[in-house]
Amino acid sequence: MIERYTLPAMGAIWSEQTKLDNWLKIEIAACEAWAQLGKIPADAVKEIQERARFDVLRIQEIEAEVHHDVIAFLTNVGENVGDASKYIHLGMTSSDILDTGLAMQMRDATDLILAKLEKLRAIVSTIAIKHKYTLTIGRTHGVHGEPTTFGLKMAIWFTELNRDIERLRQAREVIACGAISGAVGNFAHLHPQVEEYVCEKMGLNCCPVSTQVIQRDRHAQLMTTLAVVASSVEKMATEIRNLQRTEILEVEEPFQKGQKGSSAMPHKRNPMMSERVAGLSRVVRGNALAALENVALWHERDLTHSSVERVIIPDSCILLDYMLQKFIAIMEGLVVYEDNMARNLEKTLGLVFSGQLLLALVSKGMLREDAYRIVQTRAMQSWAQQVSFKELVLDDPAIMASLNPDEIEKIFDYGIYTSNVDYIFKRCGLE
Repeated sequence: MIERYTLPAMGAIWSEQTKLDNWLKIEIAACEAWAQLGKIPADAVKEIQERARFDVLRIQEIEAEVHHDVIAFLTNVGENVGDASKYIHLGMTSSDILDTGLAMQMRDATDLILAKLEKLRAIVSTIAIKHKYTLTIGRTHGVHGEPTTFGLKMAIWFTELNRDIERLRQAREVIACGAISGAVGNFAHLHPQVEEYVCEKMGLNCCPVSTQVIQRDRHAQLMTTLAVVASSVEKMATEIRNLQRTEILEVEEPFQKGQKGSSAMPHKRNPMMSERVAGLSRVVRGNALAALENVALWHERDLTHSSVERVIIPDSCILLDYMLQKFIAIMEGLVVYEDNMARNLEKTLGLVFSGQLLLALVSKGMLREDAYRIVQTRAMQSWAQQVSFKELVLDDPAIMASLNPDEIEKIFDYGIYTSNVDYIFKRCGLE
């Protein structure tokens, strides 16, 4: 049987039932606003409130005939309300409920994603603090550079998640915006107070001005922000994938009892969840490009955005929510191999201290070019002959003419690489 994943909370937000529930809430609220303005009788509003309902299958049946989703919805609601249904959708156009309802869905979906981001941040924070001083090799170009700490790696992730959360909060504010402004957005057949009442009741801001549709730069901001978040999670997953490589094996994503990594090779423990997360981020980024294409519409509106959004917005929200759930599980069960980190530090036989030695020689008055040539010569010799770099340094007359053995000991001390960790953590808000 094919495994199928569903996330009830996020899936419910993007269900047909929720979409139509939102439409109905908007229509009823608009009737209430009109009643306050004296345009709809109070008893008619009461009847609408009591009797307005819909049936998804009936709407689909009507839509098959009329080929218009909003008209099918209004027809079905009217069948249930009766004569008072003449007041429903008064002065409104389809996009008033389409776009305002979509704003409600995007807002609610964003809230779920924000909650998961905050949970992930808390997990990363805990790991960062735990491994604040756990030395590991820093790699540039995939090659050993100088030591750092695993806690600092996590501090990088922690601060990036902070930025992702802030970006998403800003995007939420931008998309939590409704419009009940009529056919081309000029309120010719509506009163602005209707929009204000509906948006307040739906928990939305009012667009200061709109055409027949809410402008799609708002949606593009959300979608590009989701893409940035997905890219951040991919970056973290890619680091785990690299650090789980057999020849490195400094961390490993959780491998459950009974889990199997390969149909052919029983020994395999693959970073499958991290790879899945990395792969799905490509879809979210691709959807963001489609959202950017939706910004430019003809005049007061066209329909080129509509069909695209029915796919990309729910898909990106559901995908990112799924990615975060999987990555939270990875980080909750992450295995950290401190012994392997320590062993990997020693693989280059002390070459990680070459930069520290270079600076020490310069501080003694040696020209940087001369110091670099001397240190590089011994470093290349150490690498080629697999001999301790420190031993070669102690035997080098040019180096020892400037430095004594005690100074060499201090140069080859890992403590320099943790000396400012406390300061960095404090600056990151990790205390």
